[in-house]
Amino acid sequence: MTTQAKAKRVAIYVRVSTGEQTTENQRRELLEVAESAGWDVVGVFADEGISGAKGRDRRPQFDAVLKLVTQRKVDLVAAWSVDRLGRSLQHLVETLSELQAAGADLYLHKQALDTTTPAGRAMFGMLGVFAEFEREIIRERVVSGMQRAKAGGRTFGRPKLADGTGERVRALRAQGRSLRQIAQEVGCGLGSVQRALAEAA
Repeated sequence: MTTQAKAKRVAIYVRVSTGEQTTENQRRELLEVAESAGWDVVGVFADEGISGAKGRDRRPQFDAVLKLVTQRKVDLVAAWSVDRLGRSLQHLVETLSELQAAGADLYLHKQALDTTTPAGRAMFGMLGVFAEFEREIIRERVVSGMQRAKAGGRTFGRPKLADGTGERVRALRAQGRSLRQIAQEVGCGLGSVQRALAEAA
C-alpha cells in the first residue's frame, strides 16, 4: 500500500507599490500554479500601496509570511516576481536564507525560480555570489566617498573637546554639578561630558 505524499503548504505573497495598482493578476496566476502543482494554500498575503524598498517592518503581510515560515507552518513561499519581495539582490538573498534556515522553499513565477528543484537551488547559490558582489561594490563606494570627503577637509568620528574642556568638565563634576548642567555650561553634548569623565576614571 502506497502513501500519498503530503501536499506542500504554501503562503502566497503579492504586493503592489501604489494604491492605483491591483494585486489581482498576481493572485490569480499564483493560485492557478498552486492548483496545478497540488499545493495546499495556507493563505494569500497582500501588501498594497507599499514600495518594495521598504523593510520587513514596513510590510506587515510580508512580515506575517516570514513569521509563519519561522514557525514552520508553511513549506513554501510563492511570489509573482523577485521584485515583489524586495528591491535589492541582498534583500532577496537574506529572505532566501531565512527560508532555508526554516526548511522552507521559494517559488518565483516570472523568474521560474523554484528552490525545491536542483536547478533552483543552484540559482540560489549564484544569487548569493552576486549579492556578495553587490555588497562589495557598495562598500567600495562608501570608502571612496569618505576618502574624497577627507581630501576635501571633512572630518569623521566623534567631535574632539577643545583644549582644557575635559579638565573643566571634571572640575564641575567634582563640584556636584549634574551632567546636563555641565553640558550647558561648557557648551557641548552629554556624550562629550560622559566621555571626558570616563577618560579620567
